[in-house]
Amino acid sequence: MSHIHTHLAQATPAIEPTTRSIVPPIYPSATFARQTTDTGYEAGRVYARPENPTYLDVERLLTMMEGGFESALYASGMAACSAVLLAQKAGAQFVVPKTLYVGLSNWFLEWATQWGYGVRVYDNGDPDDLARVAGAGRTDVIWVETPSNPMMDITDIAAAAAIARGCGAILVVDNTVPTPLLTQPLRLGADFVVHSCSKALNGHHDVIAGAVIAKEDTALWQTIKKLRGTLGGILGSFEAWLLLRGLKTLHLRIAASCDNTLALALALQGHPAVEGVLYPGLPSHPGHDTARVQMHGRYGALMSVLVRGGAPAALAVIRALRIFKVATSLGGTESLIEHRATVEDYKLTTPPNLLRVSVGIEDPSDLITDVTAALDTL
Repeated sequence: MSHIHTHLAQATPAIEPTTRSIVPPIYPSATFARQTTDTGYEAGRVYARPENPTYLDVERLLTMMEGGFESALYASGMAACSAVLLAQKAGAQFVVPKTLYVGLSNWFLEWATQWGYGVRVYDNGDPDDLARVAGAGRTDVIWVETPSNPMMDITDIAAAAAIARGCGAILVVDNTVPTPLLTQPLRLGADFVVHSCSKALNGHHDVIAGAVIAKEDTALWQTIKKLRGTLGGILGSFEAWLLLRGLKTLHLRIAASCDNTLALALALQGHPAVEGVLYPGLPSHPGHDTARVQMHGRYGALMSVLVRGGAPAALAVIRALRIFKVATSLGGTESLIEHRATVEDYKLTTPPNLLRVSVGIEDPSDLITDVTAALDTL
């Protein structure tokens, strides 16, 4: 097999030998029997916390899609991010974007300094600002999230990689929104990729999971992997199996949801009740040219809408919707919408009139009609 779509559809190429099942088994066992020798035990699995066999097919697919050396699954996207960050040496200095997933923002704002790390902030869409901030002192890790959540800023990954190399830092890219079908950060110079697999990779809003993919086998990568077992941020066997099931249709879901998102963004950008549409697929977006190259002509299934009239008008819009579900998450088959400032702990950059929209795979005309009808009530 050579095409990524075929690899995904046949996520488990090997037939299960005992029953000839084409669907892989779930391995719920927490421990594994050992063969003894005169000097001890033969090599083999010891305990599921560091080495669960249900992980193997998922990790193989993620490594293949990202073009990396190896992958490791974690209990959540935050567990994956935390493993990368906690693997750094004491006093490590992080350069992080102004807008990024709120859970990680909280990590940097609330916990990083308590644990002796330094944090400096750069403007997501400005490589010159990233170079300035990274060069203002010691930098160990540059973190990139592109498109950013929920402001949809675009960061040039190749430019960020060059900056990281210039200051002796590693580059970590959160690739949750694009997925590796649209962007492969490791091929653009990143050292590590992180995912919240709860989102588009699983695609059904029924799994919490995360992953880290390494470009190369390094001492840091071995530490990151070891922290999964040491800290216990492990994924359950059933969740790993569900994630594998979701990955089988990733290419179909991404194509449909990206097309729907662009159609919705184009339909809303001229509506009189809309102050702005934040989506890199629009030629008017300041990061469109970078995204067009970096995301291979598709722009993801996440967008944001700025509603005229502030928070009250934005909240009125979501109350008037009939198809969109008002819920937190993204990347699933169902379209979701939320008033982002209401759910964020640190309202640093999110405008009060912003609605974050995760577009699913429904008929696009139904989605457009639902949102425009709700906007027409203002």
